[in-house]
Amino acid sequence: MPELRGGVIHNLGNTLFMKTGSWRTFKPVIDHDKCNRCIVCSDYCTEGVVYRKGKEEKIVIDYDYCKGCGICAHECPTDAIEMVREEMP
Repeated sequence: MPELRGGVIHNLGNTLFMKTGSWRTFKPVIDHDKCNRCIVCSDYCTEGVVYRKGKEEKIVIDYDYCKGCGICAHECPTDAIEMVREEMP
C-alpha cells in the first residue's frame, strides 16, 4: 500500500519567498497600548514576520508575508493582538 500524505512543506517559513497575495482572510492587528513588547508573538510566528522595530522596539507585522493564521493572537499573553477580517480591494 502506498504511503498517504497530506500537504508537505519541504521548506518551512516558505512565505519569506512568496508574498501572501490576496488570499488572506484575517490579519493580526496589534493594540500597542496593551502590548508589553514581550515578543512571545514572534516566538510563535510560523513565518517569522513579527519583529521589533526602531528605538522603541515597537512590535510590527510584515503583512506582505503574513498568512493570517492567528497563532500570534492566540499566544499573546496580554491579548494585544486581534484578528481582523481583511477588507476586499
